[in-house]
Amino acid sequence: MAVAVSAFRVAAGIWGAAERLRVVTLDPPLGFATAVNAGIEAAAGEVVVLFDPGVELTGDAVSPLLEALNDPTVVIAGPFGLRAKNTLKEFEEDAGPDVDAIEGYCLAFRRSDAEAVGGFDPKFRFYRIADIEFSFRLRDHGGRAVVVPDLPVVKHEHRLWEATEPAERDRLSRRNLYRFLDRWRDRTDLMIGHS
Repeated sequence: MAVAVSAFRVAAGIWGAAERLRVVTLDPPLGFATAVNAGIEAAAGEVVVLFDPGVELTGDAVSPLLEALNDPTVVIAGPFGLRAKNTLKEFEEDAGPDVDAIEGYCLAFRRSDAEAVGGFDPKFRFYRIADIEFSFRLRDHGGRAVVVPDLPVVKHEHRLWEATEPAERDRLSRRNLYRFLDRWRDRTDLMIGHS
């Protein structure tokens, strides 16, 4: 299953009077991570904000994310945080502020930090777990993942999830989980609150 970058909105640069939104389309579609990396590469600003097409903006969600990234200890921020449930095999939503990962529905990071870790892992052609793996790589490079509460965003149905046959999405999700665990299974030090 491949996803083109046009399936994701990338807000690049500082939001203001001269708002800019760039849409990059890959033809043929090359998968989720490659699409997001193309968006990161095309970004003109210091900060990249990714929005899943299932997210509705009901106000200025960008300014609070930029403010969170003004803290040099923060490497990734967004409204939907995740924490591991005693193991890196399972994650649950968490209000933070400090979390293990930020969900890809809406996440912000410095372009330079993303480039320093090589962007999203292109092996993640399906979106599931790619956001967690990217969060871990950014945090391993040095920094925190934080939830920015009360952002004016609404999560709707995830179109790719709904459009993918249940057996296929389970297979692709499982493949991505194993890919994540192959790299991070021994890094419980990256679990918030784990000693």
